[in-house]
Amino acid sequence: MNSEERAVEFSVESLESPALTKAHLAELLFEQIGLNKRESKDMIDAFFDLISDSLVDGNDVKISGFGNFQIRTKAPRPGRNPRTGESIPIQARRVVTFHASHKLKEQIQGLTGPA
Repeated sequence: MNSEERAVEFSVESLESPALTKAHLAELLFEQIGLNKRESKDMIDAFFDLISDSLVDGNDVKISGFGNFQIRTKAPRPGRNPRTGESIPIQARRVVTFHASHKLKEQIQGLTGPA
């Protein structure tokens, strides 16, 4: 079996914390793909920079089989300071939303078979 036919599987069970971090992703690239540590870190940083820059520019990011990151503009609204009860205006703002793909949802639910 050549390297193109070989499926790369990432195991995160050995991670010390339950959260998968950029540092952990870079370590996995180093261990399982064979990139050196600097290349692994640079690749992860570049990947997230591309996503961030796209979102900042107002573009949606769609990752097939994973999900969509979208920019949503929230309108200004009245709010309340929970400590003092004082009424305060909440400014309009842009927020990022994430919608998981059907494939990811099925994997999370443990479903198998065709979608």
